[in-house]
Amino acid sequence: MSAATAWGTAPLAWAQAAYPSKPLRLLVPFPAGGATDILARTVSQKLGERLGTTVVVENRPGAGGTIGSDLVAKAAPDGYTLLLATSSTHAIGPALNARLPYDPVHDFSPIAQVGLAPSIMLVPNSSPAHTVQEWIQHARRNPGRLNYASSGNGTIVQLTAELFKAQAGLFVVHIPYKGTALAIPDLVSGKLDVLFDSLPTGLPHVRDGRLRALGVTTLKRSPLVPDLPPIADVLPGFESTTWFGLYGPKGLPVELQTRLNTATQQALADPEVKDKLARLGIEGVTGSPTQFAALVAADAAKWKKIIVERKITGD
Repeated sequence: MSAATAWGTAPLAWAQAAYPSKPLRLLVPFPAGGATDILARTVSQKLGERLGTTVVVENRPGAGGTIGSDLVAKAAPDGYTLLLATSSTHAIGPALNARLPYDPVHDFSPIAQVGLAPSIMLVPNSSPAHTVQEWIQHARRNPGRLNYASSGNGTIVQLTAELFKAQAGLFVVHIPYKGTALAIPDLVSGKLDVLFDSLPTGLPHVRDGRLRALGVTTLKRSPLVPDLPPIADVLPGFESTTWFGLYGPKGLPVELQTRLNTATQQALADPEVKDKLARLGIEGVTGSPTQFAALVAADAAKWKKIIVERKITGD
């Protein structure tokens, strides 16, 4: 190695050895107060403790998560700017919007999955179905007469229902709402037949007796709702969860990826973090950067197939 080469690489090596020497920015591409924001603030404190610095959560909402994601994609790959991404920003969004200002794969460095949030299949108490199998049989006897609600076109709620329809071979009409909270009264009254709602927002209505839950969208029973059978027991392979994960900009050094991944796993193992996430309806799940990248790739392929086959748009 020449003296010039050694001099050129020394500052980078020194910077990595001293990392972190200042606070980190964790960008959340959604508004404050939502599940992603609360998750970020829950994990960031323990993550900062493991790294020996402060992790500052910064909300940059807009365009379905695109604005905040783009800021990280174009940031310096020095480990000081991170993104808490979700299924919406990196698996679903790219299939709905071909004009993203960034490449969801090549413009980011995967660090670690942080967690997953399942959904539950909800029906009104007046429904004749008490199991997933019974609901499928009910729908097959009434093609085109039953409906499902969603939180809007192109959302995970609609995609979950369309995946269910595809695997079960059903004809069920879609009724979009501006958020599942607006659909709940119509579901309770029986105007709607089914809703695949997120666990934290849907479960309270089951616990207070207003709705009936038939199944959970994880492959196996979820520790968050251990008494609820997975829909996959009836439709093998059926799975729909919202994942959350940490990314850095493209070119993040492997050493920093490894250090951030280790610190993330340590933060998620903290009992306090586990408890807070469970109350939020999120199961803390992590793994290596490679495992995280594989998860996102598989999820993106699954949703792209549904979006293309069902001609789903985001408008």
